[in-house]
Amino acid sequence: MTFGFAPSSAASLPTSASASSASRLLEPAEWTSAGIPLLVSPREVVSGLHSRHRPRPSTAIVAVLDPEERLLASASFARRPAPADGWMFRNALLSQLRRIIPHDLRRRSPVRTAVLVYCREGDPGWTEEDGAWMWGLRDACTLHGLRCGAYITLTHDGWNVLGEGRGGRRPNAHSSPEPFGLSEAPPPLPRTGGAVSEVLRRAAAR
Repeated sequence: MTFGFAPSSAASLPTSASASSASRLLEPAEWTSAGIPLLVSPREVVSGLHSRHRPRPSTAIVAVLDPEERLLASASFARRPAPADGWMFRNALLSQLRRIIPHDLRRRSPVRTAVLVYCREGDPGWTEEDGAWMWGLRDACTLHGLRCGAYITLTHDGWNVLGEGRGGRRPNAHSSPEPFGLSEAPPPLPRTGGAVSEVLRRAAAR
């Protein structure tokens, strides 16, 4: 795997910053060919994270899913106003992952998957900023022992799973969060019968 380090030769020093920054992003074709696992229910994942974190533009949400696509942990943070750089994004994502869930580096192969939802302004199509987030997500997952999952943008037009061509109008960057009840299983019904139910029935009859 190429991590995109800047060349160390003296001749490259004048342009090393711009060259290394440019190399720390993934083009759409590279992302598609990387074998990123497809989400079974992308809208449910996006809606659930949108309801929990209520993102606004320049907010990133990183989430870890189990093999059944159940949410294990998630965190959101604001993107700093600086040039897009995959290295910086990798560090920010890795810091959040270390805070919310233990690593899986001792496993022979990853079983948990990290996905990233980034809320931003602008066109829903791929941008160099998205490419830097993709590079950062892939690298952070490698260093934390996770599978690299979907990268999803949330714009005014709706949500879009980049590299898959799947998306929807809601939620979007400016929509109100859906109630948790629409994306989660209802609470179990109370059990009836037994001594406690009989006491409650008598109390209600008085």
